[in-house]
Amino acid sequence: MKKVLIVDDSEMIRQQVAGTLEVAGFNVLTAADGVEGLERIEQHEFALAILDVNMPRLNGLDMLEKLKGNPKLAGVRVLILTTEVQRAMIDRAKKAGALGWIIKPVKPEHLLSAVSRLLQ
Repeated sequence: MKKVLIVDDSEMIRQQVAGTLEVAGFNVLTAADGVEGLERIEQHEFALAILDVNMPRLNGLDMLEKLKGNPKLAGVRVLILTTEVQRAMIDRAKKAGALGWIIKPVKPEHLLSAVSRLLQ
């Protein structure tokens, strides 16, 4: 069973995404911001992290850059799940190693398709 981390400051989004992935057979942990997300990644081994961009304390792009800058954590695949559509943000995320970008609100079938593709 692959382990997925969901990092989003919206409890509703965390619950929705976690529920979709758990029904599909994934083991899911959540975090409310990038600081908490990094703590989870240091404590557990994840196949994938799903990150929101706009969060308190540490946003998703900064968290992604910290992940990719740390050889111990750099192997985590990252999918961005956000309301942001700015080209500069997408380019920054890709440069830092994000493998996908999904715009909220996300349909469960789109989420599962993206996660399956990234974890093949």
